[in-house]
Amino acid sequence: MISFSISLVALVLGYMIYGKFIEKVFSPDDRPTPAISKADGVDFMVLPSWKIFMIQFLNIAGTGPIFGAIMGAKFGPVSYLWIVFGCIFAGAVHDYLSGMLSMRHGGANLPDMIGTYLGNKTKTVMLLFSIILLMVVGAVFVYSPAEILTGIWEPQFVKEHIGSNVFWIIIIFLYYIIATMLPIDKIIGRIYPLFAFSLLFMAVALMVMLYVKMPHLPEIWTDFGNMGMSRLGLPDTIFPCLFITIACGAISGFHATQSPLMARCIKSERMGRPIFYGSMITEGLVALIWATVSMYFFYDSPEPGYESIAAATEGSHSSAPAIVNIICNEWLGIFGGILAMLGVVAAPITSGDTALRSARLIIADFLKMEQHSIKRRLMICIPMFALVIAILVWQMSDADGFQKIWSWFGWSNQTLSVFTLWTITVYLVRKKKLYIVTLIPALFMTTVCCTFIFISKQALALPETLAYILGGGICALSLVLFVIWKRNQK
Repeated sequence: MISFSISLVALVLGYMIYGKFIEKVFSPDDRPTPAISKADGVDFMVLPSWKIFMIQFLNIAGTGPIFGAIMGAKFGPVSYLWIVFGCIFAGAVHDYLSGMLSMRHGGANLPDMIGTYLGNKTKTVMLLFSIILLMVVGAVFVYSPAEILTGIWEPQFVKEHIGSNVFWIIIIFLYYIIATMLPIDKIIGRIYPLFAFSLLFMAVALMVMLYVKMPHLPEIWTDFGNMGMSRLGLPDTIFPCLFITIACGAISGFHATQSPLMARCIKSERMGRPIFYGSMITEGLVALIWATVSMYFFYDSPEPGYESIAAATEGSHSSAPAIVNIICNEWLGIFGGILAMLGVVAAPITSGDTALRSARLIIADFLKMEQHSIKRRLMICIPMFALVIAILVWQMSDADGFQKIWSWFGWSNQTLSVFTLWTITVYLVRKKKLYIVTLIPALFMTTVCCTFIFISKQALALPETLAYILGGGICALSLVLFVIWKRNQK
């Protein structure tokens, strides 16, 4: 519990100290924001700051800081280091600067910003990459909450004649369609704050229970290493697997696709730090709490639950929902369990619908198609939803479909953060600002994503030593190319 307590304090201090430093690097001012200069009553409109924070937090949260932290906790307390340092120095910086950059460019989507600073060829690649990622997010974030809801209740008739999870998948998909089509203040602006409160309540309640129980947990200085290899049969090495497994709780490229949604609703640039940087730190706190609770289940051998979780975790994606159900039912009582489950279910659903909303806006900007009329929104949404359904059907038809798509979702998520960080770095260089704050995270994440491709069994599956050499070589090459480019800029 000492490592956990120190990590909590570090995240709060990170927001107060390093967050303020990053704000000074960017230097927000009083220029009119897109919410005022481009107001259209659909996507561009001023919303209250507290509501924007809640929406941004829920948009970026999804199942990442919960499921990702649960799976990352198998590595042991070393996961604390990635959550804390990754969140403060990479993830929150990534979210804040990408959100502010979007605001400075009229609420521009991520592919447009990448095109501005990395070139049109890169923009075209990232346009397709972003749209595919967002549709995959929509499909992934249908299945995981449906699986949890099915564990609570499902009509027997539907289960017997159509299949398990289908009832809730249909319900969630209908909500997706409505939320994606309507103006942002009609559903998202009204119910998201309630769901965000549920997610925050769950995290705070679990943190209180941790301090009530005061379990004997492994500490960083006594169990630094891959604990899962010896106790849970975890075969993967810490690097780069830990940094892919825990994404949303540390750094996530998906966030940069969501930030423009709120960049179009902020009244003043000076609210950027509490909204963008603050929501990422909050997500880091949620991930930290879930990682700690999971380590209590993995490594303290409590009853009930440990045996069933151990059986479910071996090579299965279903371990995370199993842990969520056990924790909510055993720790928080009936009322607390309902609110907690509401938060866990609402988080992925709301991230899924805003992912598809972002995809609609990215496609509309590329086609230069206005989105004020419902007819033009439908022209984009109908084929987009058809593709999402196709991904979902494939995922359900393949026994390992969820596991495969989740693995590649994690990698593509982090790869998107690489391009976002390089985009921000180029912007900071051109504006003669302190670019080192994003250059170091960009180099690190470049190494992580490249090494994962070399070492992963689902990709090239090269020997570890060779994979590390190639990953380090690409990092060095990236730095050399950056130095050459920077000299040419002068």
